[in-house]
Order: sequence, then structure tokens, then C-alpha cells
Amino acid sequence: MVIKSRIDEIQNFLSDASNYKGFCEAVYFPENTSDVSQILKEANVKRIPVTVAGNGTGLTGARVPEGGIVISTDKLKKIIHIDTEKMYVISEPGVLLSDLLSALKEKNLLYPPDPTENNCYLGGTVATNASGEKTFKYGPTRNYILELEIVLADGEILNIKRGEYFADEYELQLKTDSGKEINIHLPSYKMPKAKNSAGYFVKPGMDAIDLFIGSEGTLGVITKIKIKLLPNPEKIISCVVFFEIEENALDFIQKGREISYTSRAYNNIQAIDALSLEYFDEKTLDFMREDYKQIPDNAKAGVWFEQEVSKVNEEFFLDQWLTLIREFNGDEDSAWFAFTESDKEKLQIFRHAISQKIIELIAKNNVKKLGTDVAVPDVKFKELYNFSKKAVQESKLAYLIYGHFGNSHMHLNILPKNEKEYLEGKIIYDSICKKAVELGGTISAEHGIGKLKTDYFLEMYGKETIKKMVELKNILDPNMILGPGNIFKTNII
Repeated sequence: MVIKSRIDEIQNFLSDASNYKGFCEAVYFPENTSDVSQILKEANVKRIPVTVAGNGTGLTGARVPEGGIVISTDKLKKIIHIDTEKMYVISEPGVLLSDLLSALKEKNLLYPPDPTENNCYLGGTVATNASGEKTFKYGPTRNYILELEIVLADGEILNIKRGEYFADEYELQLKTDSGKEINIHLPSYKMPKAKNSAGYFVKPGMDAIDLFIGSEGTLGVITKIKIKLLPNPEKIISCVVFFEIEENALDFIQKGREISYTSRAYNNIQAIDALSLEYFDEKTLDFMREDYKQIPDNAKAGVWFEQEVSKVNEEFFLDQWLTLIREFNGDEDSAWFAFTESDKEKLQIFRHAISQKIIELIAKNNVKKLGTDVAVPDVKFKELYNFSKKAVQESKLAYLIYGHFGNSHMHLNILPKNEKEYLEGKIIYDSICKKAVELGGTISAEHGIGKLKTDYFLEMYGKETIKKMVELKNILDPNMILGPGNIFKTNII
């Protein structure tokens, strides 16, 4: 096991894609579960804070240490087994998502959540319950986790399978590999009825594995992951369509969403069932126009949709989508249709390039990222969108809006040029988060809380509920060494 402490050797572990910065004493590079257990045993006895680090693609500062030591998952990068018959994969947490997807594609298998950032580590997607554009149909990471191997704060190893441990209402019992029994009283609180990755997943009678998914390295260190897979679809229609009127684009998404929900409810394979419904506002299109000159000059909004098809029904579904495009005055002549793998990849690159270009800009301006991750119930989404857009327009700050609008999930990115504009933008960001909570939604739909969103998390749940979550953490991590500053503000712990 390698340990590094020189600042030039560990510099990359002291920030993430949000441009949040931290410090630590050393970075440990375990090569197996036993190494992780040994590190945690010693840290627990000495009460040394431990932060778990993935590949640094996160946007909340979760992997950025504020003292103590870092456990890097860089060397835990083996795809252990892919079972093509039972359709699952067992992997270590440091496997790049892009490498996993490539390995699965060779075997005609699909990892359904397919989070947007392919350079992330698989363990990070589990730690944040990550999601991507295909989440509109398939749901988030949580839905596909079958087993986890987790090293707890005291070095004990917990192997947990979905369907093995269930809570008796709010009482949950776990047993580690050594036979140690852990009794957990789960807190009772209401989670939003929207796409959500904020805080611990808790409900009466819950499957114990769900407690650890999305826990952001605060309850244990994930060392092995078993994931359910699906067969790769035969074909996918993929298209970016442009609209001259923004409201038409929003209504197009709303109608596509409603038809898709109805198709699923009645198992109607003869109607539209969108795989993804992504939105780009006029500012986003302007932001990308230098690199994508084929974006129409008169476009005020764009929508990327996908639909799984077969060779037999491809034309049928294409006609249905074209009918919907015409209903809402989309410009089918300028639309980017992708039928081949190469063309589909180009559309994905376009979608991913937006986030990457924002990250490069905030790094250049040396400010922290100001991008919302809010989601609300579908019936409240237009209200959230209109409120947010008005607030940022009145500020005169540069901004753009895009995201998973099929899930009523919005990324509004304010683009401050300096610290003064950052502070102005933060006031608007605050107001959008408060509005999302007011509308019954979440302040974090897919990126987790990390260190940057703890104030908003407190706003979302209130101090008494947060204290209940801290009490839960205290059962599994009594010395409070894991993920300090993540999810909860340190002064609350």
C-alpha cells in the first residue's frame, strides 16, 4: 500500500470539479479490502478524520478533505466478474464508468442509470446515488445495486445483499463478517416525492442496502459493488430538436413525459416511451454555438430525446415523435437525428461538453461552481423554472439553464466572473433552493450534498431532522471520523 504526503504528490486530491479546495496530512492508496480495514482501524483508534476520494468529478466538495487523511480508491479498479446469463457485474469502486460501459457494451449489456459524467468512478456513483439522462426511464443508481461490501469506521467488514436485511418498521439489525451485531434506530422523516439524492434514504421496512447508497462516504467505505444489468436495446432513436419559442419546448417535454408515463402504466409498447428528455435554453445554445455552428441562429431552446426501438418498429416510433415535434412547432428540418452509434455518440458528447465547458470557465475565473441541482414534483416544475429564470435575469449575471427536464430536474448555472459576482449569484442560488423546498422538492437530485450544500440541506429538512440523521451516523461511526463536513455541517455533529 502506497502512502503519499508531499504536497506536489497529493495536490490533485485537494479539490474537485466544483473548484472547492481543502487540505490533508496524507493520501492512502489501498489495494484491497484488507488495506482499507487496516487504515480505518488505526484512524478510528486515533480519531483521525478520513475522507474517501473518487476521481474528482464531483460538484459538491464531498471528496475534498478538510484535514486528516484521504483514502483514494485509485488502485481498487478491477472489474471482477461480468455474468452475461444472470446479467450482473461485480466491480471494485475505482473502476472508471467509461471503462465499465465499454466492457459491458462488448457483451451487449447495459448499466441503465448511465450517469452523465463518464470519467467518474463507479464507487462515486453509488456514494451519491448518481443518475444521468437515461434516469427518466430507468431510475437512479439505487435501483440497480444488488450487493455491497462496506468497511465500517472501526474496520469491521459488512457484506450486504439486497433482500437480506429489512427494517422492522424503524428498527434495523445488521451483522458484520466477524459476527458483530449492529442495532440501528432509523429516524422518521418525509423525503420529497421527486428525484432525490439528498441525505440518508430512510423509510419504514426499508432494505438495509439502501441506507448506504447515497451516504457520501459518511457511513462506511465501499470496496465491492454488484450491479444488476439489462440487455442493450436493439436500437435507439436519438434527436436534438430546436424550437423558436421556449414555451413550445417546455410543452413538448411535458407532453412527452405524460405519454411516456401512460405507456409504462398500461405497458403500451405501441406508444412513445422516452428514454431521456433533456432541455437546453437559449443561453446554453449560445454558450455552445462557437463549437457547434450548426445550432440554428433563431433557436430559443433545444430538447434532446431518445427512444428505444427495434428494426421492426423504428419507422413507427419515428413518425410518432415527428408528429409530436410538429404539434409543438419544433424545427424538424434543423433537428439533429442520430441513427448510428457514431452519430449518437456525437449527441452525447454535445450534452457532456456543456458541463465540461462550465467547469473550465469557473476554474479560469477561480470561483466555486454555482449550479443548481434542484428537482420538484412534475406539477410544480414550470413554477420553479419561471421563478428561477426571472430571478437570474433580473440580476444581469451570466447564466444558462439545462438539464433533466423529463425528471423535473434543473441545472441553472450562474457564471460569475469574479468573487463579487459569485456572492451576488449565491443569493439567487439560495432563493432557488428555498423555492424548490417550498414546492415539495429537493436541493440535490443527483449530486449529493457534500460540503457545499450543507446549509441548503439544513434548510430542506430542519435542524431536528438533521440531528436524527447525525444520531444514525453515530451508531455506525461513533468517533465521527468518516466524511467530516459531508452532508452535515461540522458544528451540528
